[in-house]
Amino acid sequence: MMKIINPNLYLKKVEDIKIEVLLKNKIKLLILDVDNTLIDYYENLSENVINWAKEMKGQGIKLYILSNTNNKEKVKKVADKLEIPFKNFAMKPLKKGFVSIQKNTKIKTENIAVVGDQIFTDILGGNRCKMFTILVEPINNKKDYWYTAWKRPIENKIKKKYGAKEEKNKDVY
Repeated sequence: MMKIINPNLYLKKVEDIKIEVLLKNKIKLLILDVDNTLIDYYENLSENVINWAKEMKGQGIKLYILSNTNNKEKVKKVADKLEIPFKNFAMKPLKKGFVSIQKNTKIKTENIAVVGDQIFTDILGGNRCKMFTILVEPINNKKDYWYTAWKRPIENKIKKKYGAKEEKNKDVY
């Protein structure tokens, strides 16, 4: 399996990202996906995610949303609730959005982590930019957008292999 599609870390949900892991890996900024990472298919943002975001910011971690959706209002609504900046219509895995955020925040790429639920957009894009990548399970794996649904079986095979490898190395993180 190619390294470019392997996440550095694989967790169940965004709230499982702990400050200790970020500090250990010298992460100062989290670039966050929206759909199925922060909100579900029905655009629900949970109190758990809101509290997690507050906690991260309180610990000095910067948060920035990078979403492929062209629905700017949907992304803005989430960004406003979390009180963080955003970019939509990012065209991940292209590097442009990631690089733009890196330049805008002036944080070195090695101090940035990309968080998302899709291997072929979030993880591939983050890895191409030499950023730390964190794959999370989709919030709602029963309901997906058509342009994501066709990739899920491929991603699930990759995750299965990765999960088996993670079991052997679980004390690394």
